[in-house]
Amino acid sequence: MPGEKDKKDHPDTIKHAPEDNLNAKIGVLTRREVEARILAPMLDAMGETFGREKMLAVMRDTIVNIAKKQGAELAGFMGGVTFQHFAQSLRFWTMDDALEIDVIEQTGDAFSFNVTRCRYAELYEELGIRELGAALSCARDYALIEGFNPDVTLKRTRTIMEEASHCDFRYCLKGKKDQN
Repeated sequence: MPGEKDKKDHPDTIKHAPEDNLNAKIGVLTRREVEARILAPMLDAMGETFGREKMLAVMRDTIVNIAKKQGAELAGFMGGVTFQHFAQSLRFWTMDDALEIDVIEQTGDAFSFNVTRCRYAELYEELGIRELGAALSCARDYALIEGFNPDVTLKRTRTIMEEASHCDFRYCLKGKKDQN
């Protein structure tokens, strides 16, 4: 039918998913387990069909885009974009003792902490998909903070997922302070 495509693609007719509030309901660790149990066999099948490297690149790009959107939603849910708001949001990631965190610094310009235990890494190891863990979880961190507050940068040099002793998260406002 002429004009049908135009109508179908018009912004007023695009259905949007309801707000994502699963992290607040079930915690991030449980969410990541459900996602991993569904995604791992699908990713294996797609890797065999389309090539593993191509599939991994598409997966990483998709996850980064989702994380950026979730960061913006998180800022709205938390009622602001300060480091205080972000620090309060960590309760979703630490729920069920999913992370053990040592806060090093929390000011108006910086928020730094180390993760000394990561049950996300343990989960992916138990599921036999540790190699996907960095893409499914760790790769989200930079995009999440960009969506939460585009004026913040993250520097991280190591992760438990990559078999380091700890993860070092160093957030700061752009141009305010050199990160440790």
